[in-house]
Amino acid sequence: MKKNMGSADRTIRIVLAVAFALLYFTNIVTGVFGIILLVFAFVFLLTGFIGYCPLYSLLKFSTTEHNVKV
Repeated sequence: MKKNMGSADRTIRIVLAVAFALLYFTNIVTGVFGIILLVFAFVFLLTGFIGYCPLYSLLKFSTTEHNVKV
């Protein structure tokens, strides 16, 4: 499994995961939408830490530094 996420992408995903979890655990967002946010938080946290996104692979997309062209 080759990494396909750059450091900025990974950081954004981890920050979003923490924000989503906080929204759920502080009961700001509840019910089905809260559970959906919690699932997204888990996926974002997992992909953020391992640096690999399966959806990016399916779309042949990468945000790693060596693939960014200016």
